[in-house]
Amino acid sequence: MTVEKTDTLVIGAGQAGVAMSEHLSNLDVPHIVLERNRIAERWRSERWDSLVANGPAWHDRFPGMEFDDVDPDAFAAKDRIADYFVAYAEKFNAPIRTGVEVKSVKRNSDRAGFTVETSAGTIEANRVVAATGPFQKPVIPAIAPDNSKITQIHSAQYRNPEQLPEGGVLVVGAGSSGVQIADELQRAGKQVFLSVGPHDRPPRAYRNRDFCWWLGVLGEWDAEAMKPGTEHVTIAVSGAHGGNTVDFRRLAHQGITLVGRTSGFDNGVVGFDGDLAENIANGDENYLALLDAADAYIERNNLDLPEEPEAREKLSDPDCVTNPISELNLAQAGITSIVWATGFSVDYSWLQVNAFDENGKPAHQRGVSTEPGVYFVGLPWLSRRGSTFIWGVWHDAKHIADHIATQRKYLAYRDATQRTGEA
Repeated sequence: MTVEKTDTLVIGAGQAGVAMSEHLSNLDVPHIVLERNRIAERWRSERWDSLVANGPAWHDRFPGMEFDDVDPDAFAAKDRIADYFVAYAEKFNAPIRTGVEVKSVKRNSDRAGFTVETSAGTIEANRVVAATGPFQKPVIPAIAPDNSKITQIHSAQYRNPEQLPEGGVLVVGAGSSGVQIADELQRAGKQVFLSVGPHDRPPRAYRNRDFCWWLGVLGEWDAEAMKPGTEHVTIAVSGAHGGNTVDFRRLAHQGITLVGRTSGFDNGVVGFDGDLAENIANGDENYLALLDAADAYIERNNLDLPEEPEAREKLSDPDCVTNPISELNLAQAGITSIVWATGFSVDYSWLQVNAFDENGKPAHQRGVSTEPGVYFVGLPWLSRRGSTFIWGVWHDAKHIADHIATQRKYLAYRDATQRTGEA
């Protein structure tokens, strides 16, 4: 049986894989990109119907192509983003093969490189780039109740309010996904309880500049590591409805009942930690700190940007914050559904090489694995805070492609004796 060979095999054709392919193409590195579904499939079929990008179109894109039909300050819809990556790949004729699933990657014991088993046959590659991203396996906490009377889905399976049965909904997780889903469900007429944990809450925009711009000029996108104690802090930001600052007090006044972090279930009763007011206050502190930094930047650089004193105004604390609910009987509250907006984990069971630490996490430096010839791209904080954003992935992919090209040059070197003998 003939075995196909390539220099570099890229696994995954989402934003990370497409960016990787562009940079490898520019450096004339022979490569193949394998994608088990369609290009940017998760944007199409693993997100809710109304999802839009969390950043404006001028920001959430690759440097080489703008959205030709989306206002630069608007937020592109999920299917439009997927179409963007398809068009971008076509622009440089990316060697992407769709409908091919990678079963395993193993290092060769008797020669250099790796043997990759796929649903379409065997491929041998000198190098492998894992470009499958961070959103691989939906995580539902172990505390989830074993209750057949309650419909439970992860945010990755949520599509629209009509998908859920009649009755109230508990949304667990108040990052970008949980907030937007809770808001949509409440607007659709459902009674919604939103479980709010620790979070950052940036302004959508301030003084005529989007928060993406502010994080850029303030150097926040380039932060190389999380601040201590923020590992489990989500970010609450949204481009929905044209883009508005997430305000938990406003959501409560709108009709959503806020509760603390979900602690467990017992015989149909859900318990909540008493941390709601603290989580809201810490989110406010994060919000105001960015406003202060923005004001200082404007003054320091003498920028002519309009003042916005109303940005510091806040609504009164709703009753659910001043008198928080500690537990809730699901049946008595009329809750028939739970949406778990509790994030994702990675799944590298197919990557059977020594590229992981004692906790099973990729061991790498800026995407260059401790296992020679293996690379990661598209992961959070791969090189900096902006690594999982579309433009951040593009820059990380360039660094990895440059590393691959350099390694190829070393391997192409022939010693002086050999070159002299051939002269």
